[in-house]
Amino acid sequence: PLSTLEEEELFHDELEALKLHDVDGLDQIEAAKKMKVSQPTFGRILDKAYKKIAITVVKGKAIKISKK
Repeated sequence: PLSTLEEEELFHDELEALKLHDVDGLDQIEAAKKMKVSQPTFGRILDKAYKKIAITVVKGKAIKISKK
């Protein structure tokens, strides 16, 4: 059951970066503008999100979406 799994927390900015880049298809420059951050910052946020998702898949963890 889901309640027995360890969790990896995905923060709101990480979820937004995933949406803008992978769902909406924006490049990093346009996505960074929408989030009002620099492109390098956007890249770091996106990298953190990808890493967390990879960890959950490989280690069988649950993804907790943070409302912060």
